[in-house]
Parts: sequence; C-alpha cells; structure tokens
Amino acid sequence: MPTPTLRELLGELDRAHAYTKGLHAGLTHDQIAWRPSSESSGIGWHLGHQSAVAHYMLRNLTAAEPRIAPELEALMDSATLETDRGSLPPIDHILEYRTLVAERIHFRIGQIDNGAVGAPNQLRLIAKNLLTAIINHEYQHSKWIEELRTDTFGLDALAPPISPWLSIIDGYVMLVSDH
Repeated sequence: MPTPTLRELLGELDRAHAYTKGLHAGLTHDQIAWRPSSESSGIGWHLGHQSAVAHYMLRNLTAAEPRIAPELEALMDSATLETDRGSLPPIDHILEYRTLVAERIHFRIGQIDNGAVGAPNQLRLIAKNLLTAIINHEYQHSKWIEELRTDTFGLDALAPPISPWLSIIDGYVMLVSDH
C-alpha cells in the first residue's frame, strides 16, 4: 500500500478526533474533570494536551504562528507537574481550543500540500511525519481517556476506528503508513 497523501493524513486526523469526541461525548463535567489523585490527569487534561502538543509541533516545525491560548497551553504541557496543573477550564473552552487547533492544522497542511510555502518538498516530508506523530499522539491519549471511561466510570468501550493505515500495537491504535 502506498504512503498516504497529506490529504489522506488529514482525513486520518479527523478520524482520530472523531474517535476522541466519541469517547468524551455524554460524559458529565465531573467525569471529565475527575482525577484519582493530584498526581493523575483527568480526561479534560488529556483533551487539551492532545491539541497543545499538536499546535506546538505545527507552529515550531512548519510555520512560526502565534500561540492560540498561552495560559491553556502552559496548563496542558506535560512538562508541568501534575500537582501544579491546577483546575481545568470549562470543557467548552477546551473543546473550542481543540477545534481551533484542528483548523490551524488543516490550514497549514493545506498550504504545504498546495506548495504555497518556501521549500514545499522539504515541508511535505516534514508534514507527513508531523501528521503521523500528531495522529499517534491523539490515539495514545484517547487510549487513556477510554481507560478512564471504562474502568472508572463503567461505560462501554468504543470500537476502534478502521482504516487501511491503522493498526493496534500494544493495545494502542496507531497510524502505520508503511505496512
């Protein structure tokens, strides 16, 4: 099977986001904010973290665009100790941030795919690797969201997404574009 195109990878990112959305859909604010201890992260943190990392990588590897929400990004940085992460903002704020980051990814990757950047061939290669990493990171944290959803709250697991480029590795959905 050939390596996916940038457009196909954007479709895979949308599939990953839809899977994550299904995992948190219908959860209460208390479930999304719940942490078993001050040294653990709640579902809301994982939702924000996925996007904070994606936007950080996008803006540092492809274009120097400004941060979207510096205060949220600092809270969602995995380098911030769990005990120092404080209270999460309302879930609507986190979901709005996720939407904005997804829009920025689509815009920037679209520019790269259309050759509307300097060094378009170099950036296409970076963009493919970047999208693969972002997609796999989304699924990594979705696995942990699913574990909280099922193990802690007793809710049903969702069927994993299906795509020719997705595999299950060590229990994690992974985009493996070279198989």
